[in-house]
Amino acid sequence: MGARRAPALRRRPDGRRRAARGRRVRSVPTIRRGAPGDNRPAGFVSGYASIFERTDLSGDRIRAGAFARALRERGPGGIRMLWQHDPAQPIGVWTKLVEDARGLYAEGHLALDTAQGRDAFALLRQEALDGLSIGFRARRSRPLREGGARRLLLDIDLLEISIVTFPMQEAARVREARGDLLPRFADAARRIAEATLSASLKEIPCRR
Repeated sequence: MGARRAPALRRRPDGRRRAARGRRVRSVPTIRRGAPGDNRPAGFVSGYASIFERTDLSGDRIRAGAFARALRERGPGGIRMLWQHDPAQPIGVWTKLVEDARGLYAEGHLALDTAQGRDAFALLRQEALDGLSIGFRARRSRPLREGGARRLLLDIDLLEISIVTFPMQEAARVREARGDLLPRFADAARRIAEATLSASLKEIPCRR
């Protein structure tokens, strides 16, 4: 059996390339960094922590409204911002959490006066990672057997939202990381962040 060839790319009138008809090219969203005059404070981040009616890698699917009770009871200040789901590494605070038609939208600020916050911010600005992931307890759910899903979550006790390398939901991503690091921190934070990412990738086990 011969090797499978990648679809040919055709050049558009504007000079850019497009995939052959019938093939869709999937693009990864770029993190917006802000612009001169942007009034967002340094360390501001925003994005979608969860997308409704999408099956994640564990087989969970979240119904719209599942976060309503937790948001009402805890509020943004009661839901932690963590690094890679590690409770020993808080990296900032969430200031706005709302359910909209798409999912759970989040805004917050990284703590740039801490090493963990600076590291996370430097990695986001370099687009070395951009994932968001939720830590929760399921209060109400029902079995689901469709589209690869195993469980439909109806009521979630949301405990934390983490910035992660590999999110459980592919579309749960940071969309904005704005402001600049203070000059005296920028170079050091970049070096530390690159070393941290390099070390973490070495620890990822290979699976066959």
